[in-house]
Amino acid sequence: MTEKHIPLRMCISCRQMKPQSELIRVVRENGTGAVLTDNEKKLFGRGAYVCRETECINKAKKRNGFARHLGCAVPSEIYESLQEEKKG
Repeated sequence: MTEKHIPLRMCISCRQMKPQSELIRVVRENGTGAVLTDNEKKLFGRGAYVCRETECINKAKKRNGFARHLGCAVPSEIYESLQEEKKG
């Protein structure tokens, strides 16, 4: 019996490869340029992943990681929603 392929993605903060299901995706939509958290991981656009750990989220905010990876300014509400999603 063959094993199911598990997609791996890299956290922008700790640079570790982890299964996609363990990470939170933030995406810049193609048409509008809006920055959103993508819970279903199905939105089109440029995406970046971060671990669900407080240290990784804080490190991404401090180093402006999402802005570098997405190529646009990221509102502070995104970081707040990441903290809330981490708890839930």
